[in-house]
Amino acid sequence: MDQLREFLGILKHSFRNLLPIIVVVAFFQFAVMRQVPDDLLPITFGLLVVVLGVALFLQGLEMGIFPIGKNLSNDFAKKGSLSLLMIFGFCLGFSAVIAEPALIAVAEQAELISEGRVNGFTLRLLVASSVGLVVALGVVRIILGHSLHWYMIIGYITVVVVTFFAPEEIVGLAYDSGGVTTNIVTVPLIAALGIGLAVSLRGRNALTHGFGLVGLAVMVPMISVQLYGIVVYSFGETGVVEANGPLLDPTVDEVVEPAAGSLLLGMVKDLLTMFRDVLPIIAVVLFFQYLVIRKSIAHFHKVMGGFVLVIVGLYAFVVGLKLGLFPIGQSMAEQLIGLDMIVWVYLFAFTIGFATTLAEPALIAIGQKAEEAGKGRLNGNVIRVLVAFGVAIGITIGVHRIITGDSIHFYIMGGYTLVILLTWLSPRYIVALAYDLGGVTTSEVTVPLVTALGIGLATHIEGRNVLIDGFGLIAFASIFPIVTVMLYAISVELVAKARGVQT
Repeated sequence: MDQLREFLGILKHSFRNLLPIIVVVAFFQFAVMRQVPDDLLPITFGLLVVVLGVALFLQGLEMGIFPIGKNLSNDFAKKGSLSLLMIFGFCLGFSAVIAEPALIAVAEQAELISEGRVNGFTLRLLVASSVGLVVALGVVRIILGHSLHWYMIIGYITVVVVTFFAPEEIVGLAYDSGGVTTNIVTVPLIAALGIGLAVSLRGRNALTHGFGLVGLAVMVPMISVQLYGIVVYSFGETGVVEANGPLLDPTVDEVVEPAAGSLLLGMVKDLLTMFRDVLPIIAVVLFFQYLVIRKSIAHFHKVMGGFVLVIVGLYAFVVGLKLGLFPIGQSMAEQLIGLDMIVWVYLFAFTIGFATTLAEPALIAIGQKAEEAGKGRLNGNVIRVLVAFGVAIGITIGVHRIITGDSIHFYIMGGYTLVILLTWLSPRYIVALAYDLGGVTTSEVTVPLVTALGIGLATHIEGRNVLIDGFGLIAFASIFPIVTVMLYAISVELVAKARGVQT
């Protein structure tokens, strides 16, 4: 009975999180476009399925992913083997990314854009290896107790320098590839690994040392992909590459599109596809748990049930979005572009960025963990609002870049130069969390809508190249949450100092 009451509470909370999206879509549909959407009933049903999916997902996190991540960290810490922990970190990072559908989509688009210079599979291996190495590096950082800010300052100075030399065709995709490496399942697991390790080590702080792995996992692929792009554009040869599909993020379409035959059979097949995507992560966890640590998983059935709930919840979530939000969101973006008043495009970009971010399940989960780790210093809801404002600002600036036709180089370089400066000025306790929050914003809700908006703009504005101008919005959605969270922390610290209060 208690579990049912808890689930109903999560369900209610999930509906409240989705409400801003409903309000934004309803406002633009009825007040701006002044028309009733087609298929109103399926749209309503889809939104209800989204609510159910988010609730199942969050319940599964608490049952399976968070406990197993924490327990693995504790067991490795007790074992005292740095090399084993680094190998586990690499395998976890690599397995989490190599089968990621969004990365597969980005790799295919990179191969198309580069006219065969960039090999899609090579790009996937490069990104997955980068994430694996950086998770291993992040584990070492936690063990040594290093502050994250030096890692990020040096890393993003490198990002800015490499961006200056990178070919224009690769920059947007490189930044987007960094964003899509952190999906809705891997973010909580990697975060749980870091927090669990920090808690199990003496002298480590969960907030200062436990967070940061996600931020590192976003940053390093930006460097490696751009370096790869410089090499292939300098020495590579073009080839004939056929597009496998439309220039949209097909992550959702892969999951939702019914297979041939009955609808039920298609749904089962799609659900199995989602299990397949998560299978490498589960395999790594089980391998290290039973063959390396040689210890059975506590409450095995509950943990595995949690994984099942996460996958089923995610599937329901994506199906609901496909039915309820994506069709109306994409058509609305196209209609707004056709209006004479471009201000509506800016307003839509800002409000939909804000609303979709509030509904991101991974952000909800990380916000809760940050509040727990902060021990009264942080409020999860405040964090989510700050991140949502950051995404809204970032997407609006990115839309402005597409409308004006400016080069992405200077926007990205300017954005990360600001991030580097704020990293230097911010209180140390917020740095790791801020970078992680920049990573969790590019997940299953935001990515498809943002990608559709960017490509829609580039398609309908004369003189824009869809393959170059259509990408990069995800990067803007990742940069500015870091900025807003750090600015908030700096402001709080300044106010506290003015009042003579210790933060």
